[in-house]
Amino acid sequence: MTTPDSPVIRILLADDHALVRRGVRLILDQEPDLEVVAEAGDGAEAIALARSHEVDLVVLDIAMPRMTGLQAARELLVLKPGVRVLMLTMHDNEQYFFQALKAGASGYVLKSVADRDLVAACRAAMRDEPFLYPGAVTALVRNYLDRVRDGEEPPERVLTPREEEVLKLVAEGHSSKEIAEMLFISIKTVHRHRANLLQKLGLRDRLELTRYAIRAGLIEP
Repeated sequence: MTTPDSPVIRILLADDHALVRRGVRLILDQEPDLEVVAEAGDGAEAIALARSHEVDLVVLDIAMPRMTGLQAARELLVLKPGVRVLMLTMHDNEQYFFQALKAGASGYVLKSVADRDLVAACRAAMRDEPFLYPGAVTALVRNYLDRVRDGEEPPERVLTPREEEVLKLVAEGHSSKEIAEMLFISIKTVHRHRANLLQKLGLRDRLELTRYAIRAGLIEP
């Protein structure tokens, strides 16, 4: 809890449902130390608003159009290294939870209990303390034990941010020409990234890349 002399935590809220944003804003704005200063409807808009607003904390929905909350989190932390990020989601999903942590999020809050957990998660994030929803510790331990048993290396350590961008766009069905135009790179570079993805991940074709992208939380099934 902040003291009366502490500055108000300025929050950017991003969710593609206006009704959800309204409800979350009501929860946050009734706290004296929390203030929503900007709202976005997707990840790309959140990044644009972060450029034009002074914010301390960004609350991102995971599943949003144009750019997922996970992708936006990575970009925001590069754009503003000092900002804190919380993921807000309806998905009690271990895969999304781990992706959120790897993206640099300070916490993962379920929408179903946002009225109970969100305020505490915001304050914890500003203290540089991770916020784990109930059940997350069990998931962390189980995931770790599974990886040790299977001898797996976390896949996110394998891919560069650019390769991940190409992977998402390939999985969404974009052609090499479209990807080149969207990322401002040459078609030859797209082909090289795609070949690297297949080699690094041990996959054979677009279908397997798409399945991997779903498992990695880059696109929704």
